[in-house]
Amino acid sequence: MIPFLDLGAAYRELSAEIDAAVARVLASGWYIGGAEVNEFENAWAAYVEAQHCVGVGNGLDALILSLRACDIGPGDAVIVPSNTYIATWLAISAVGATIIPVEPDPATHNIDPARIEAAITPQTRAILPVHLYGQPADMDAILEIARRHSLKVIEDAAQCHGARYKGQRIGAHGDVVCWSFYPGKNLGALGDGGAITTNDPAIAARIRRLGNYGSDQKYVNIERGTNSRLDPIQAAVLGVKLGHLDNWTARRREIAAAYSEALADTGLVLPHVPNWAEPAWHLYVVRSKDRDAMQKRLSKAEVGSLIHYPIPPHMQQAYEDLQIASDAFPLARQLAQEVISLPIGPQMDSDAQARVIDALV
Repeated sequence: MIPFLDLGAAYRELSAEIDAAVARVLASGWYIGGAEVNEFENAWAAYVEAQHCVGVGNGLDALILSLRACDIGPGDAVIVPSNTYIATWLAISAVGATIIPVEPDPATHNIDPARIEAAITPQTRAILPVHLYGQPADMDAILEIARRHSLKVIEDAAQCHGARYKGQRIGAHGDVVCWSFYPGKNLGALGDGGAITTNDPAIAARIRRLGNYGSDQKYVNIERGTNSRLDPIQAAVLGVKLGHLDNWTARRREIAAAYSEALADTGLVLPHVPNWAEPAWHLYVVRSKDRDAMQKRLSKAEVGSLIHYPIPPHMQQAYEDLQIASDAFPLARQLAQEVISLPIGPQMDSDAQARVIDALV
């Protein structure tokens, strides 16, 4: 069986380095914050070309804390893709703001900048683009709109580790960039983890305070915060993996290129990459009108696949109180019915890659 994702493969490749890093943390006696977290924060900021990085508990916390640090809450509205993982919407709900969904560009599946301006209301305070599947959103167009309307831009880069937009790494285009280090991400921990990067020192300082009970100084609480901090063991593991991320991204790009070449005449709608984008290829997503039959064919060939995502946020029971009609966002609904993701892990060998292709041609 070719799994969709083999989470143990990266550990097996780097077991000696990871074991040594974990042992170092265990022996240090320092289990909250400390040198391991500081070193990873500095390394990640440098890697993504940002001035500041703050480690947090997970990707959802990164989004929530970023919204709070930008003073977004009840009475405010945030523009967000209609086509995204529900966490992006949940963060807006968590701070009490109003969700304003905007449909995607049908070619890239990312939020369509041409549709954003019409969605802006007097209550709109921010745009929250998602770099879906590891494909950068069109940040120049988004930032131009945001500046004209004095809006914050909070990027969801949970799937975009190492990607570039017009030559610059995703990491500091907007006011704040939110990262997840969930185990299945391109840079994944051995548990939950997250971070924010930014060039704004005030936002970075406030997120650090909010994630530490609203405190900059022990037992002195400036505001009502929460507990969301990157674990030192996870920081040490991430530091090891970061040294291999570029090689892993290069392998993902090789697999993506092989898929695109081999599947060009199959009738599938293949990923579209604008000439200004260098995707991280977190996912290789194709579209098929007969998606279910295609997935059965892959399964019969013992090839794993997943659907990202089968139910758009506006059709989830969690948001039935918004009373959004199922056909209100037809592009998001269509994508949910047609998309399917193929295996693209960096430890995937050429034989496995060939078997995936053979199952589809």
